[in-house]
Amino acid sequence: MKIFSACLVLIVVVFSTVVEAKLYKWVDDKGVTHYGEVIPPEYTHKSNVLLNDKGRLIKRNEEINNTERRANEEDEAKKRIDNEAKIELSRKDKALLNTFSNEKEIDLARDRNLHQVESLISSIQSLQRAARESLKNYQQEAEGIKRAGRKIPVSLQADITEGENKLAKLQLDLVKAQEKAASVKASYEADKTRFRELNGSAKNK
Repeated sequence: MKIFSACLVLIVVVFSTVVEAKLYKWVDDKGVTHYGEVIPPEYTHKSNVLLNDKGRLIKRNEEINNTERRANEEDEAKKRIDNEAKIELSRKDKALLNTFSNEKEIDLARDRNLHQVESLISSIQSLQRAARESLKNYQQEAEGIKRAGRKIPVSLQADITEGENKLAKLQLDLVKAQEKAASVKASYEADKTRFRELNGSAKNK
């Protein structure tokens, strides 16, 4: 038994020695040859060889040039993005099918969302009409003062400027609201198209 144990220990020691004896050989940027159990990170993509304890070649790793490495990295990034896009599409498809059972329900959801945006648009347009009327009155008052040969008061000029700025802001708000309405319509229309595709695929299976 002692002999068996001694042999086992000897085998483990020999095996460990062989494993530890494996060395990498590489050449640095200055042309100096190095040996070591670990290659520095900056040389892992360059030509190097793995040697056994007798100095015999086990494996040769050829240099990967920058262009090839960059191409590989871009290819991996593209695959990762494509995979993430597929996962996201699958998630959206499941949510779409779980949320709606027919196209009419999609239309109803669209109309509910549009109602909020259209109410905002109507409110902005009402404010625009009031702001235009107010600005028109200020401008008419200023014209009357000018015709009378008097100087327009600073307060009245400030009211005119404020009215013009208010109209400009309301116009921007209106454009954003109209774009929002268009976006809602397009989004639900895309959902309906995808809903048909998914149902068609399910029927064809």
